[in-house]
Amino acid sequence: MAKNRIQFICQNCGSTHSRWAGKCDGCGEWNTLVEEGTSGGIGSGPGKMAMRKGRAVALTTLSGEIEDAPRIQSGIGELDRVTGGGFVRGSALLVGGDPGIGKSTLLTQAAAALARRGNRIIYVSGEEAVAQIRLRAQRLHAADTSVELAAETNVEDILATIDTKPRPDLVIIDSIQTLWTDAADSAPGSVTQVRAGAQAMIRYAKSTGAAVVLVGHVTKEGQIAGPRVVEHMVDGVLYFEGEGGHHYRILRTVKNRFGPTDEIGVFEMSDKGLREVSNPSELFLGERNEKAPGAAVFAGMEGTRPVLVEIQALVAPSTLGTPRRAVVGWDNSRLSMTLAVLEAHCGVRFGQHDVYLNVAGGYRISEPAADMAVAAALVSSLAGIPLPANSVYFGEVSLSGAVRAVAHAAQRIKEAEKLGFKQAVLPLGGGELSRPRNFTLTETGSLPDLVARIAASGPGKNAQNRD
Repeated sequence: MAKNRIQFICQNCGSTHSRWAGKCDGCGEWNTLVEEGTSGGIGSGPGKMAMRKGRAVALTTLSGEIEDAPRIQSGIGELDRVTGGGFVRGSALLVGGDPGIGKSTLLTQAAAALARRGNRIIYVSGEEAVAQIRLRAQRLHAADTSVELAAETNVEDILATIDTKPRPDLVIIDSIQTLWTDAADSAPGSVTQVRAGAQAMIRYAKSTGAAVVLVGHVTKEGQIAGPRVVEHMVDGVLYFEGEGGHHYRILRTVKNRFGPTDEIGVFEMSDKGLREVSNPSELFLGERNEKAPGAAVFAGMEGTRPVLVEIQALVAPSTLGTPRRAVVGWDNSRLSMTLAVLEAHCGVRFGQHDVYLNVAGGYRISEPAADMAVAAALVSSLAGIPLPANSVYFGEVSLSGAVRAVAHAAQRIKEAEKLGFKQAVLPLGGGELSRPRNFTLTETGSLPDLVARIAASGPGKNAQNRD
């Protein structure tokens, strides 16, 4: 018989320790080590089980026919876009998001849409009763579909319930933190239970060909709670994001073995559920003040989708010894770099000013192509000169002050033209670009050229801040 041994597992990062400690050496969190018993012993000998003899598997070559993974399309365009064209049969997908952000609402709508297309859908909830799910389905006008419901948390009971004929096309487990299995002695929600429950559901998906969607909670840092090994086990990880003060939600892909990992889906929350936003640029530009200084429109890319968003900057005189630097929706380190380049190469002084930067609508920008739009907004706010309302900006700024070309320039320009913009300020030498009629392309090779162009467009109320 294998001998039971005691070990301590961190409930935050999943690292194991031989003895209890107040602080985890892996992640640095306090009071996260929980005692759990495991069976040890590998190999032969007294008190140890003999290892099973393995069987040889067939080897093949890299060449051969390639078959596309069969998918189940939900009919919800934004969801199908993020998943790469629909749910892949036999795959496991992990969906994470803040409490109340709309994860259950989205999956209920997706389950109803798939059921209307003739698919067999099973929805298993460990957090809500069947009556609560029915109430939400009535609000979403999904109560007339053939979605099968269950309220259960035991993994063995769930597998016995869904392992029926005909095989389900999609199984939704809400959520993975509520599952528990008889094979583990720890409490539900612990690292061992979450790992064992996820492994059992993934094994079921691979062996039967049914797609499985697991819902996961997130921590204060915005990461999916539980061990990161769960994210490595599944085939795809989606994050459902949104700000409490805004009515839209963004579904973002961070891992996808069967599709792109940089796509987003935009939804709008209403009392009737989530509504698709096919043109998110209009959503992020809907409340612009075109005559205010410090506002620049950035032509960005999210996967294959161009998105236009307004970047707002406020530069105000500071009464503190160390001026404030506040950023919402962009990287704080990148703002510091942009300010340093403006001071070193353009002569624009921010040392006596507070700098506030905000991406309108709560949108988050991760690509470096926003550097030039941020620089234009900062200079516009400091000088008090409004930027042209019909102009968009994109380009990466280097530490030498040069503006570097970015990818997908043609798609950015096309999106700007479609929304009524007349000019694009872009890096010099961005490749051969078709010049649309009634649309001006202004190429800039360095950041000082951009600052000089902004300064020449108006006197400004703070002209004394420019060298």
